[in-house]
Amino acid sequence: MIDAQDERVRPGTDETFADAVTFAFGDEDADLFALARIGFSPAAGTCSALALVFAGREPVAAVARGDLPAGEFDWQAAEAGDVRATIEEPLRRWTVDFDGDSVGFTARLQALADPMEFGAESPAARAGGVEGYEQLCAVEAEVRTGGRARELRCLGQREHAWGAPRWDEIARAGTVSAWLAPDRAIAVRTVRRADADGHEDEAVSAMLVDTDPADPDGEPAAVAVAEPRLSTTYDGEGHQRRAGLELWVGEEDAMPRRAGGRALCGTTLDLGRLRLDSAFFAWRMEGREGVGRYDLLRRADA
Repeated sequence: MIDAQDERVRPGTDETFADAVTFAFGDEDADLFALARIGFSPAAGTCSALALVFAGREPVAAVARGDLPAGEFDWQAAEAGDVRATIEEPLRRWTVDFDGDSVGFTARLQALADPMEFGAESPAARAGGVEGYEQLCAVEAEVRTGGRARELRCLGQREHAWGAPRWDEIARAGTVSAWLAPDRAIAVRTVRRADADGHEDEAVSAMLVDTDPADPDGEPAAVAVAEPRLSTTYDGEGHQRRAGLELWVGEEDAMPRRAGGRALCGTTLDLGRLRLDSAFFAWRMEGREGVGRYDLLRRADA
């Protein structure tokens, strides 16, 4: 069970251990999408920053910086390069800012549901060494591109993840999120080991935010998906273009709940040993439409 104490910085002595917070949001009608991430390495005493802004299909800002001095690091008010983030109320309200050379954004996020938890015993965490949680959020943002500022009111997410990923054993790790309504969201984590024979050998964990069909006026709740399945179509360069989800929420379910997505925009960042393919998707599920992110982090030699 995630509580306010989980908002604190996680200690770690392993050189590969990292603690990271990621914010993402997007509005398909406005054709604007943004992501910001701050990572902290306790053993090294350094932090990293990543920020992406898309206007249409093309990135207008793509920044990745590592080995920044961290100082007395605290998620209550964290800063790495041009990215800043604060906790206004644990597990409820946050802010994030990215101030690039000519592009930036300021966003306020309000949680709409309890955390979707990926604990240490979830299949993806066991395979990849990273655990954490994600929350569906209402977002109010100002995005600055092309010399103008635009106001957005949309859905998005805040994610907090920590661990020591075993990249000697992992070929790639995926993060999939779909923000479909204030009471509906999907979060998926995937890990493929380096010795896996194919897609079917991936470790997959998924959570669903939804209201109880027996109490449609009740509060949305986060539930674990008993058997999630993710299929992805890639282009010739290995970028994710389409995706389908089958969610067998209960072990006794007669039929899965399905969602489908297509890429709206994306880019690739060289992170040294790793390559990040980051995309925003349009998603559809049971008559509801929304957006979300689909990130693939892989070894550059995989």
